[in-house]
Amino acid sequence: MSAPQRPVTVLIAALGGEGGGVLTNWIMAAAAKLGLPAQSTSIPGVAQRTGGTTYYIEIYPVPYSELGAKRPVLALSPGIGDIDVLLSSEFMEAGRCIANGFCTPDRTLLISSTSRFYVINEKMALGDGRFDEARLLDVAEKNSQSRILFDMEQVAKEAGAMTNAVMLGAIAGCGKLPIPVGTFEEAIRAEGKAAEANLRGFKAGLAAAKAEATALKRPDEGKRREKPRNDLATLENEIRERMPEAAREIAIEGVRRLTRFQDGDYARLYLDRLERLHDLGAHDDGKLLRETARHLAVRMSFEDLIRVAQAKIDPARMQRISQELGAKTEEPFSVTEFLKPGIEEMCQVLPPSLAKRIIALAERRGWMDRVHVGMYVQTTSVSGYLRFWTLAKLRPLRRFMHRYQEEQAQIETWLGFIADAAKLSPALALEVAECARLIKGYGSTHKRGTLNFRTIETRLIVPALRGQLPVPDAIDGIASARTAALVDPEGASLAKCLDEFDARLSFRIAAE
Repeated sequence: MSAPQRPVTVLIAALGGEGGGVLTNWIMAAAAKLGLPAQSTSIPGVAQRTGGTTYYIEIYPVPYSELGAKRPVLALSPGIGDIDVLLSSEFMEAGRCIANGFCTPDRTLLISSTSRFYVINEKMALGDGRFDEARLLDVAEKNSQSRILFDMEQVAKEAGAMTNAVMLGAIAGCGKLPIPVGTFEEAIRAEGKAAEANLRGFKAGLAAAKAEATALKRPDEGKRREKPRNDLATLENEIRERMPEAAREIAIEGVRRLTRFQDGDYARLYLDRLERLHDLGAHDDGKLLRETARHLAVRMSFEDLIRVAQAKIDPARMQRISQELGAKTEEPFSVTEFLKPGIEEMCQVLPPSLAKRIIALAERRGWMDRVHVGMYVQTTSVSGYLRFWTLAKLRPLRRFMHRYQEEQAQIETWLGFIADAAKLSPALALEVAECARLIKGYGSTHKRGTLNFRTIETRLIVPALRGQLPVPDAIDGIASARTAALVDPEGASLAKCLDEFDARLSFRIAAE
């Protein structure tokens, strides 16, 4: 067998205090134990954080004993496009190495932690100056042959070890180095210091790397099955590629609205829901999908206490009020909010199980429509602003709140009605979709709209879907009932409209 033409090259990018030098020594000790020709060089640098140092290692995969009088020539510094394995303890450092040309799509395996340690420019920004991690991921995918990415910092914390031990486990698990796992473990034990903790970190990193490496070989013709990216640019591109032209503009506005309302994952849920209805409007030039996309975006960005709080302290609102008052620049003014939340509104931000018990008790005692808490909150005062600010900061927890769970269940029911109605008639499905206009606002407005929707659902939508009501009559009845409910949210006009509809239907059936 002929000798290999070149050594295995490894570039390690670590931050100060993470033990990059110790990591390099472990790798070199493991190579020496096997009698492999190896050489390492440390290259000091500045990372605008705790200092960044790169360590370059070359290992020739044939022992000295098999080379005879020959000796490989090993380089002291990395060459552009010559790196087999790039190992980084922080995602931005991986990006820095990619920018320098050390990670290439035809050769390099990128092993990196997805954790971040923010650079000075990110910390100094007046707003959110963090670098877009979706862009980093995109760059990593385009400029590497394969990738093993996981949160090494978190794995190290869980194992009670230093990050460098997790990094060693990751490089042992990638299968690129001509060194078995047991030899790396012996190198850790031989080094002596904190051996037990380092072994725990090594094993944790090894398991994480093997799990990622296995994912690279799973279905879809050996390609890695990755979680869909949910940044706004990716979502918009997906819409342009896959959504019918009639619904495209509305869907793009929808993902923008829902990203602002919650986050990219929530906007992804919006697109997933539209995907289920993708083919329903094939016979109406996409009108059904377009209108469903419009109303779905509004329904998913429902008016809960968090959204109300965000609106109250929105700088654009304060600027608009100042302009309406004619206030001069820096001239102070006061804004007082008059709020009267009831039990149901206050339960919105509670966990569903607790909120349901409180609401059930209030309904038994007859408190629901009688108990309210009057509030006068001065938004322009420090205490008033902080009350709304604190409430707005609960946004990341919204998915675990009662109101969120209730809204999602109602949305799924509504979408199910649209899908079932589309099988009978696109026109019927469109009328069902338009009924979402009834549900808006918050407090008593939202409650009345929801009750009116449920009335139409019970009296017209469900009977039509069950075949108990002729489709033409259902289309006419739903349109008339919805109009009546919008004209008179209190429900009197709706009740009158439904009674007249029942009377006309009964008279016609009797005449037939």
